[in-house]
Amino acid sequence: MRSHHNGLKTTLLFASIWVLLLGVGAMVAGGKFIWVFALIGVATTFYGYWNSDKIAIKAMQAYPVSAADQPAMHRIVSELSSRAGQPMPTLFVSPTAAPNAFATGRNPSHAAVCCTEGILHLLDERELRGVLGHELMHVYNRDILTSSVAAAIAGVITSIAQMLMWMNIFGGSEERPNPLALLATSLLAPMAAAMIQMAISRTREYDADEDGAKLTGDPLSLASALRKIENGVAMAPLPATQKLVNASHMMIANPFRRQDVSKLFSTHPPTADRISRLRAMAGQPDPRFDGTAGGDDYPYYG
Repeated sequence: MRSHHNGLKTTLLFASIWVLLLGVGAMVAGGKFIWVFALIGVATTFYGYWNSDKIAIKAMQAYPVSAADQPAMHRIVSELSSRAGQPMPTLFVSPTAAPNAFATGRNPSHAAVCCTEGILHLLDERELRGVLGHELMHVYNRDILTSSVAAAIAGVITSIAQMLMWMNIFGGSEERPNPLALLATSLLAPMAAAMIQMAISRTREYDADEDGAKLTGDPLSLASALRKIENGVAMAPLPATQKLVNASHMMIANPFRRQDVSKLFSTHPPTADRISRLRAMAGQPDPRFDGTAGGDDYPYYG
């Protein structure tokens, strides 16, 4: 169904992060305690996955809304859920001017979709439908589980690396056969794990864009929304607090200032690339390369 190979890419990235986990774990007492770290990873994954809706909703201070409170949002989600043959998720609104949206929950029966007040004021109904289609596909594709597993493994690798650092400082000669290797691993392994985790997140965003556009039948609406959101975030970014950083991978667009996020450590692909793929789905050329537009100012609706 998909024109790109993000499913295979996600699998390869997960294989890489597991190899990294096993490799780092093997350096602690010759790998005797790798099963302990594996259990910690499983427990952490389960907790984050099971409570993903509560964690993200709390981080954004969101409140539940009804059809009377947000008729357009409710109407769109109800229509798209019915079209996908899935149950209606609980709807929330976050009281922030930063334009964004996210979906969370361990499965379609325990899902939540949240829009910020900023995005509800910024987008027209067609664009909002494109955004909500994208968010629903995160739930249907089980991306919350995928991101929870990736985050948990990266967290365990970081914990092991910190242990290696302390071993390098205080351990005896028998416990640290190669101090330089321990030091290098303790510094580089968390960075590599974070890069792989972010790469997984970016592949899931591409898939949600494509599958959401297929669900709505309108890829250009999402393309238009993404450009508006990017410009809106530039004017009203979220503060990069730890709680919001932990939830940022769930959002439809990077909620922070551009200078706060490097490309390799970004949870989201470049907006221009996402728009280009969506325009290609609609059979439209990319105006960055066909000479029909200057700069970033070009229309997305056909």
